[in-house]
Amino acid sequence: QVQLVESGGGLVKAGGALSLSCAASGRDVSRYAMAWFRQAPGKEREFVATDIWVSPKTAYAESVKGRFTISRDNAKNTVYLRMNSLKPEDTAVYYCAADPHVFGTDYDKGLKYQYWGQGTQVTVSS
Repeated sequence: QVQLVESGGGLVKAGGALSLSCAASGRDVSRYAMAWFRQAPGKEREFVATDIWVSPKTAYAESVKGRFTISRDNAKNTVYLRMNSLKPEDTAVYYCAADPHVFGTDYDKGLKYQYWGQGTQVTVSS
């Protein structure tokens, strides 16, 4: 079993930045796909970014490309999401997800990820 704990959410003004962390425990996740998804009120959960240990390595939703950066520290079993130039439409609960069998074109499909964190709220004010 893998446990995921997100942290770093909060309230920020539009144009600001936040960094989220997702600490994994229970297993070494260095060969897991680690991803971030988000869910805004009244909307479906959507893919944000993923870091896969094989090609294509990282991938982003079009809505965050160029503003968000996903990275991981395998020594700390942790994945990060740096969010710059935040917009009010980025407001959501952000979830970390992990799975050892996500590859190729499946990385943006939430149903493919077995392990999920509890989420952290990000609120961007205008």
